[in-house]
Amino acid sequence: MNSILRNTLAFIVGTIVGALCNGLIIQLGPLIIPNPEGVDNSSMESLKNTIHLFQAKHFIVPFLAHSIGTFIGAFLAVKLCVSHHLKIALIISALFFIGGAYMVKLLPAPMWFNVTDLVLAYFPMGYLAFVLGKRKQ
Repeated sequence: MNSILRNTLAFIVGTIVGALCNGLIIQLGPLIIPNPEGVDNSSMESLKNTIHLFQAKHFIVPFLAHSIGTFIGAFLAVKLCVSHHLKIALIISALFFIGGAYMVKLLPAPMWFNVTDLVLAYFPMGYLAFVLGKRKQ
């Protein structure tokens, strides 16, 4: 298979699988750490109106979703692609970072969470995925 085609497919698969992991963790999160009373995370409007009820523990799941989704997407892409491993991992990280920055704009989450999320959940996870994914190739 052509290396450009394989790298493109690796990027697409990594991005889709990473986004699915992110969404799955967000959906299952309230089973692990229940939302505060009255919070409905099925709509952005409800989250905006009730985010003030969240404690620090309620931000663990979104952070894990963002970091694990980014890691899995980048790791899978690194394993599947044939060249430009770091570049592909970091582009996937950048896409997830843009999504995270957009959520920062939409939701009035505490600044400590926004900074922690944007600094630690995206590019470090993409780089870690590159290092671990490339190790045995």
